[in-house]
Amino acid sequence: MTTPYDTPVDPEAPVVIDRRDGPYGEVVLRRHGELLQIIANGCFLMDTSDGRSERLLIDAARDTLDGRRPEPSVLIGGLGVGFSLAHAAADPRWGRIAVVERERAIIDWHLEGPLAEISAAALADSRTEIVEDDLVAYVNETSDTYDALCLDIDNGPGWTVTEGNESLYSAAGLTACARLLRPGGVLAVWSAQPSSDFEGTLRNAGFQQVRTEEIPVARGVPDVVHLAVGPG
Repeated sequence: MTTPYDTPVDPEAPVVIDRRDGPYGEVVLRRHGELLQIIANGCFLMDTSDGRSERLLIDAARDTLDGRRPEPSVLIGGLGVGFSLAHAAADPRWGRIAVVERERAIIDWHLEGPLAEISAAALADSRTEIVEDDLVAYVNETSDTYDALCLDIDNGPGWTVTEGNESLYSAAGLTACARLLRPGGVLAVWSAQPSSDFEGTLRNAGFQQVRTEEIPVARGVPDVVHLAVGPG
């Protein structure tokens, strides 16, 4: 019996496994050799090649909390290929793990598609909750609070996937993020390149201990995680 995901592997060219049109445009899952890739509106988002930066996003937030509270809660913005969620769920020190993902297709690829090989154990973990919502809307509307916010929905504050995401990295958007953080909570933002302007915006929004951690790459500009401790 075959399924929609039983696609032959062509090591020479990408093969589209699934393509969907949603409220935010087109989202595509494709296989390129052994890699799975997610493309949104023609923009490459991520693949399963490495995952170091996604794991650093989680670890840097956890280390910044520095054991100050037992079983801290974490909100992960963006399910992606599942590296961040899987890494958080593999760490017994985390308490509640909520993931906000706006694309139903990506959720389905984890629940019943090829990405389940990365996230199945994490999704079965009783600490894990998937929230199907737009992160910008969720940040502005939820009454939930967390010890850490780990955001990875764009290629960075200056390179957003959709125009509406830009507001998240503004002073007003960061103030909304701070509202979700418990006192002393940590905001971690993944980016494909460092941004001194974004560091300044974090400080202007009242965040403290602002710093940037780099993830070395073979060539080109390193990926980074922007880190800051919320006001209060």
